[in-house]
Amino acid sequence: MTKENLAAPAAVLTRPDMSSPADTSSRADTSSRAGGPSRIDASLLDVHVRGSGPALLLAHGAGGGIEPNFGQVLDDLARDHTVVGPHYPGAGASPVAREPLDLDALVDAVVESAVSRGHERFVLLGESLGTVVSLRAAARYPQRVTGLVLTVGFAVADPVLSVAAELVTTLAHAGEWDTLARFATYAGLTDRELNELPGEALEAAVAATREGMPAGMADHFDLVRRIDVRADLASIRVPALVLMPTGDRLVLPDSSRRLAEALPDATLVEIPGGAHILGERDRTLWLGHVREFLTGLPG
Repeated sequence: MTKENLAAPAAVLTRPDMSSPADTSSRADTSSRAGGPSRIDASLLDVHVRGSGPALLLAHGAGGGIEPNFGQVLDDLARDHTVVGPHYPGAGASPVAREPLDLDALVDAVVESAVSRGHERFVLLGESLGTVVSLRAAARYPQRVTGLVLTVGFAVADPVLSVAAELVTTLAHAGEWDTLARFATYAGLTDRELNELPGEALEAAVAATREGMPAGMADHFDLVRRIDVRADLASIRVPALVLMPTGDRLVLPDSSRRLAEALPDATLVEIPGGAHILGERDRTLWLGHVREFLTGLPG
């Protein structure tokens, strides 16, 4: 779910019929199976690449994407970095997975999207679900990950996020996309932002959210319900910047606070009043903190 989706319609993939959780007849196969969890074929993922310099690997949120989640700052980050942004299965132009997403398989594909393009080491920037992807990547690939930027982060879904993820998957499988768009609009904004939207603008925001929801949204939130990387945190030794919007009501701020406390080398920074989906003012503040963090990383 993204702020851009709340402002203007976004391109959307043809959505498979999700009238029941088992209906995968129209899904493309992104995986190869050789026993155990399915491997995601990274070569099939839609990967956004721009800029030059040290690599920044982006991990987007559930129901999001690279442009929707990071679009406001991509040009700035690409001034002096190579930005690599893979879309998860069912986001961007990446085909939807046939099977439930596996965290390790997703992490491996995200990392491969950078390594296959010649970037052996990189800083990971994760948002929401992408923070969990980033944390597991740091645990699985300590030789590759040099730093972490974790926005609206969590290691395991808190009670609010868990209920929200269950609601999203239930509504998606029932085909209740209009209702889901209303919920997503509500969850992504603060009370102040909602109160400042007149009726017509609110309806336009809901319609834009509805248009921008990716085909794999239910799969992403199903993964949110199942992941737990708390056991990884003590082993992650790279510097981490944890950015906590204090107005977030989808991922509770306490989740980011607990995450920062559990990581050995983390700095927690508040974004006062920020929502789960950062607006232009808060994203500008975010960029300043991220730039300072990147500058301070060991060469």
